[in-house]
Amino acid sequence: MSQDKKFGPSPEQILYANILNKGMLIGLGVLLVTFSLYVFGIMDPYIPFDKLTISWSQPVSDYLHELNIPTGWAWLGMLGYGDFINFIGIAFLAGVSIICYLAIIPTLLKSGDKIYAVIAILEVIVLTAAATGIFGSGGH
Repeated sequence: MSQDKKFGPSPEQILYANILNKGMLIGLGVLLVTFSLYVFGIMDPYIPFDKLTISWSQPVSDYLHELNIPTGWAWLGMLGYGDFINFIGIAFLAGVSIICYLAIIPTLLKSGDKIYAVIAILEVIVLTAAATGIFGSGGH
């Protein structure tokens, strides 16, 4: 075995992991704060606590329709409610991978890994397109 071979994670893997770790910590912090705002009644919920469990046995489509809850990214317009502000942390955590891929693209290009850079760019495009809901998934 050649002594030239370096074992261990590449600089891109370390960068990705570091950003992912920081993003996870930020997202967890946001989730803790927003959930606290909701559960301690600092922000009023859209669905009162006493009505929350009544609809749990229904199919999701019926639940959403009966309670007049919008789908897709419409939750952004409902951030004034304690039960919707929690979505900020969830959306952030879902997008951390996109941030990680964007961060490693320059490093990949600088090191001459053009194929991996193209794959990372494609990952960003696919993940972003999926998040927007253009594939018919509703953005979630």
